[in-house]
Amino acid sequence: MRRLLPARHFLTLALAALLGACAGSPTYNPTTYQYMIESEKIAADPIKTVVIANVNASGPSRNYLEKHEGRIDAAVTSYLKENGFKVLPQRTFEQHWNTAVRAFGNPVDPTTGRVNRQTFARIMFSVRDEMNKGGKLDAFIFTDILEFQVPFSGGLKHLARWDGVTRKPTLQGPGNAVSADFDWNMQAAVASLQVVIYNMELETLFVGRGGMDATDAIDSRSSKGRYIRRKNILENDTHVLEGIQLAFHPFIPFEDWPGVDE
Repeated sequence: MRRLLPARHFLTLALAALLGACAGSPTYNPTTYQYMIESEKIAADPIKTVVIANVNASGPSRNYLEKHEGRIDAAVTSYLKENGFKVLPQRTFEQHWNTAVRAFGNPVDPTTGRVNRQTFARIMFSVRDEMNKGGKLDAFIFTDILEFQVPFSGGLKHLARWDGVTRKPTLQGPGNAVSADFDWNMQAAVASLQVVIYNMELETLFVGRGGMDATDAIDSRSSKGRYIRRKNILENDTHVLEGIQLAFHPFIPFEDWPGVDE
């Protein structure tokens, strides 16, 4: 006959399990982006071979961010390959995109930066048809660098939180101290990576976003305190990788995901 454990023993086991789960789980971050994923469609038609677009789905990045797009895409390519995906050369997509733009026109309004979705769709269907001729392709991946404004006002440590990350402010200039009059509620520019995945029917399968790093720094030369654009933008590889991991979860599961999964 199986012997029953005392009620207090069950309570001890439950508390131990709870503490163990808390100790091994990532710190919750309420700013974590709530992804969109079509799990059933992905399961029915698994994605194995992808290509990373050389253009943005949401319009062009700021000029000072555009020059970092190639390096970010290279990091994304490495991350995808490490997780078992085959990544086709980006130049193939670029060639077909440029050909389609000559036929249908540029989908981006140069004055507003807005994307004409109808023209964008026509170009993508053309690119899809041409790339299908070259062999197996399962999905297109768009990687947009987005910029936001957030304050470094999170408590005494003055941390900024956005899209699942927590970052400290950096100083730029000859000094190493922040003015006592500095307004910590002042908005600073920060960057995130947005990932959008389309299947070969050009249906949206996944949208995710992960914070990378601040693009502004505190100007140590200013007596009153202000933000200026950082000289070394997105050069912290650890921060960039974290943004990539956050942006792709749960399409590629991230063990330290700080949000709440659906």
